[in-house]
This record gives sequence, structure tokens and C-alpha cells, in this order.
Amino acid sequence: MTDPEILEPQNWTFPIPIAYGPGRLSEIGQRCVEMGLSNPLIVTDKGSRDLPFISQLLVYLADAGLYSGIFSDISPNPRDDEIDAGCEVFRSGNHDAIIAIGGGSAMDGGKAVCLTATNDIDLWAFEWEKLPTDMDKYQPFPTLITIPTTAGTGAETESTAMITHTGKGMKFCIYHPDLKPSLALLDPDLTINLPEDLTAWTGVDALVHAIEAYCVPGFHPLCDGMALEGLRLVTKWLPIAVRDPANIAARGGMLVGSCLAGIAFQKGLGHVHAISHMIGAEFNTQHGLTNAIVLPVVLRFNLPGMDRKVKRMAQAMDIDGSSVDDFITKIEKILDDINIPHSLSEIGIPADCAVRIAEKAMQDSAAGTNPRSASITQMRTLVETAISKAR
Repeated sequence: MTDPEILEPQNWTFPIPIAYGPGRLSEIGQRCVEMGLSNPLIVTDKGSRDLPFISQLLVYLADAGLYSGIFSDISPNPRDDEIDAGCEVFRSGNHDAIIAIGGGSAMDGGKAVCLTATNDIDLWAFEWEKLPTDMDKYQPFPTLITIPTTAGTGAETESTAMITHTGKGMKFCIYHPDLKPSLALLDPDLTINLPEDLTAWTGVDALVHAIEAYCVPGFHPLCDGMALEGLRLVTKWLPIAVRDPANIAARGGMLVGSCLAGIAFQKGLGHVHAISHMIGAEFNTQHGLTNAIVLPVVLRFNLPGMDRKVKRMAQAMDIDGSSVDDFITKIEKILDDINIPHSLSEIGIPADCAVRIAEKAMQDSAAGTNPRSASITQMRTLVETAISKAR
């Protein structure tokens, strides 16, 4: 993409309808009317409830003659009890759709509410490892619209959501193949006011998605192509977005790169996410930041022997040299340039959690698609290294 193209509105239909371009939030009211909606529930996170894009969204919906409500009791790592509360709000307000707007937690929260709001089905019946529930005897899922306001999660095109099981202190992936967003609206204007640290943390989340998805074994040229293009865009635009937050081309490039990387991880993820999910579930850390810290540790474990894939990623990132060492050095430089901490201990993760985090990470669905299997001892070493000195 050239800079002029990034600034122009684009409509894409794969893998779902996507409306991209600066200022396109203004279309949301008419889009809802065209879908036959009358009373959507806005689902966002606690930190976004009072941000300008929520008031803008409310105005656009009202101007189109629509009623709406807001549910914002979503934590940075959404919990099953919060989803139950969201379902009660949906039902009591007679809502007919979900508009999930915000970062990854808002996306996950909105999708989880959508899975459970119209039927008496337990949330954990939708857990990734289980056979999908036969929905023929149930009410259809509500219409789902996703509007990301960070460039990192890439969660806007699928139904998958990471939710914390409060009883087990673990995160699990939930989804259903019948739930697809009816529209993903990507407006880079909504990311302009994102603070520098969140721009960096969420941006590295997209970087990790692209790398881990591409490294998952198996023949999947669609996801591989999106992972490499996502990696190219994120590598190019992330440092600029952090350094020059008002640069709309950088914000647009990041939003598209994040979306592509999010589509790519339909193929799977890896140990970075397996560890990060469980750290987040127990310590409520910011997901992208946790991923960013853990990334170099897992790269050093995974990449030796993956020369062909490393070469392709290095080419996408325009790196001088294509060895494993060249690649990891470039990644670590990016992390240094955007002020990512050098260890999990710097964000308050204690050394004595390593054993239980490793045991939980081994059960994460992302661990099952990592390119190199790890024993429990190796996983514990990865966690201990990430806590003490990740790079």
C-alpha cells in the first residue's frame, strides 16, 4: 500500500465485510439501519467508556433513529462473570445486536456476550477444544459489529474470544463457527489518541500474531500470505505510529496490518500466547505488553532449524541478512526502540509463579500449534527466563 491508498476508503469482503478508512465511524448508523437493526448494545471495556469515540458512536446511532445501550464492565482480561452480567443487560434492554468497540478486551467481551445472550447455553460449552454446539434448536446469535480502536488485537473478523475462567484462574478460547461479524469497521481516526505505550504494546501484539501464525506448521497459503503482509505493514508503520501518533498513514497501516495478522492466526499461534494468556489470567497484565516481553524468549526456542521461514519473514521486514540471529536482533531492536521492558519481573510478575504458569500454558490451545513442542521442564525454563531476563 502506498500512502495515498492508506488514506482512501476501501471496502473488502474477505473474510467478512470490512469497511476501512479515516472517518468511517460516521457511517455506522446507516449501516445498522441497512441491517434492519433498531437497538444495538454497545460493549466496551471500563477504560474506554468515557472516551470520545463512545460519545461519537452514540450520536451517530441516535441520528439514524436508533436506540442503544452501553455495557462497559469488561476488564483488560475479560472474565466469565462479566460476560454473564453483559448478557443480563442485553436481555433486559431488549437489544437486537452487539457493537463491540475498543481494544482486544472489548472485542472479546462483545463476542462472548453475543455467544450467550439469546440462549440458555453455558459459556464454556463454546470452548475451542469442544465440538461446536448444534445451534439448530436454539435462537440465532445476535448481529455482531466490531470496531477496533487499537491496532493490535486483530480480533475483529472472527468469533474467537479469550475469556478468564474465574474458577480455574486460566484463560480459554471460546468460539462458534456460526458466529461471524456482519461488519468490521476499521477507522484509523479512532486510534489517533491512543497513548504511546498502548500504541507500542498493541502494535507488538499484531507483530506477534503475524510471526506466530506464519511459524505454525502446515500448508495454509492464505494465512501465510496474510501473516507476511501483516508483518511487513506492522514492521514499517509501528515505529512511526509510536514516534508520530498523529500520522494517519501510520495509523492506517497499523490497523490494516493488525487485521491481516488477526486473520492469519486462524492457522494457530504458539508459546508466546500460551504463556501470555496464563500470565494475564492470573496477574491481569496488558496482553500486548506481556506478549512483547515474552517474544524473544520463544523466538530463541522456536527458530533454530526454521531457516526457510525465517528468510521469508526477514524479506517481508526488509532486514539486511536473513539468519535466525539477524531476525531476532531486528525484533529486539524494535522492542528497544518502543521501550518494551526487558523482563516480566519489571511489570510485577514474581519468580515463584513459574511452575504453575508453565503447567497452565501447556494446556493452552496455542501451545498445541507451536512449531516446536516443549516439555514441562522446557516450558518452565521459558517462563523463568521471561521473568528474569527476556532479552
